Amino acid sequence: MEASKNRKDDTMKKQTLGAAIAALRKEKGMTQLELAEQMGVTDKAVSKWERDLSCPDVSSLPKLAQNLGVSVDELMHNRAAQKEEPNAVVLLICKGIALAMGIATVVLSILKQIDMYSGFGMLGIGLASLSILQFIQKDNA
Repeated sequence: MEASKNRKDDTMKKQTLGAAIAALRKEKGMTQLELAEQMGVTDKAVSKWERDLSCPDVSSLPKLAQNLGVSVDELMHNRAAQKEEPNAVVLLICKGIALAMGIATVVLSILKQIDMYSGFGMLGIGLASLSILQFIQKDNA
């Protein structure tokens, strides 16, 4: 019993709601059509859920959770945990700022268009961006 719960927890970690639905459905050995028939929806609706193009109706969550062999809390906890993850755009911006500051400092130094203090300031901004990036990634590991 405990091994089954741990397997479900592993299946649902760091997944979107759709990916969790797909993984749990496959774990149960069901097709999208079979789940759709149990839920009273079309297989196209299940496909949209699994691709995160739409979400199941709130009133159907208890039935969905029951069909997948999990509680509503477990199903929704996955969704809440997913929202806490940092946006990929934020991570990309931190990387971009760090790279831009480094390149700008080097180029402006070669062209002798920047003084030492401004260069250190720009490098500091780049390092601060890298620190933020590391902090965010460490938190989510």
